[in-house]
Amino acid sequence: MTEPHRWVVQKVVPNGQHGPYAIAQDEDQKLGSVTFSLTPDVWPEKRFPEPGSEVVLEDFQKKRAGWRAMSARFFRPEDIGNSNQQARSARSK
Repeated sequence: MTEPHRWVVQKVVPNGQHGPYAIAQDEDQKLGSVTFSLTPDVWPEKRFPEPGSEVVLEDFQKKRAGWRAMSARFFRPEDIGNSNQQARSARSK
């Protein structure tokens, strides 16, 4: 398992026209800004992210206004551990 791609939250809109959402930027800037809903079907976390929070976005859809992620969550320490564990396993072979 490889480490999930990290996105950095740029802005949180708690009262958007279609509900709460956030805008994140990828580190590589390949897709630019991506929006994601903060409703429970997309964002299962107990609290909203803040600007500067690192998140994992998945299941992208291209919309007229840009890219949208249909699954989102906080980036967690175990995300890093999976990558480090895989690297250690490869070195020991």
